[in-house]
Order: sequence, then structure tokens, then C-alpha cells
Amino acid sequence: MTDANDDYVYDEQTGEWRPASELAAEAAAGPTVVDASGTVLADGDSVVLIKDLKVKGAGQTLKQGTVIKSIRLTDNLEEIDCRHDAIKGLVLRTEFVRKR
Repeated sequence: MTDANDDYVYDEQTGEWRPASELAAEAAAGPTVVDASGTVLADGDSVVLIKDLKVKGAGQTLKQGTVIKSIRLTDNLEEIDCRHDAIKGLVLRTEFVRKR
């Protein structure tokens, strides 16, 4: 008879074998949104762009180091909803931002 603590599952995100009970606890807590450096993001956080981004439809480029305040998380773990002075309804990918 095996105990749940003895079962290990391969976690594809980290590339490690982890206890099944640990993965189950993380799944119950819900998914987390992380920035380019792996820091957890939450609603209302401020982020900084880590590279220049051309904004489709606006004809503008947001420069590296631009601060975006009051982000909102979306259903997609790889996107955040935010607002910039000149651009409303801006959606950024989390791979291009770092928590401030």
C-alpha cells in the first residue's frame, strides 16, 4: 500500500519531480501569474517594461523602463490588462514586464 506522500509527479513547468501532495495544494490555491523574472503579480501592482514594445493599432512604441501602474489580471495567465496615459485598453504579455 502506498501513501500519497510517497507518490511523485513530474512537474513540466519546473522540470522537477515533486510530491503529489505539494502539487495538489498548489492546484487548490489556484494559478499564479508571474512576471519575466518569476515574481508573482497581483491586481493593482505596478510593473516596468523590460524591452521596447510597438503597440499595434496605436502607432506608438512603449520604451523600456516605462512604468505601468494598476495592472489587472486576466483569465489568461500570460496577459495583464493595464492602462497607459496615451493608450487605453492595453494588454501586455507577462514575459515583457517586471514587477516594480
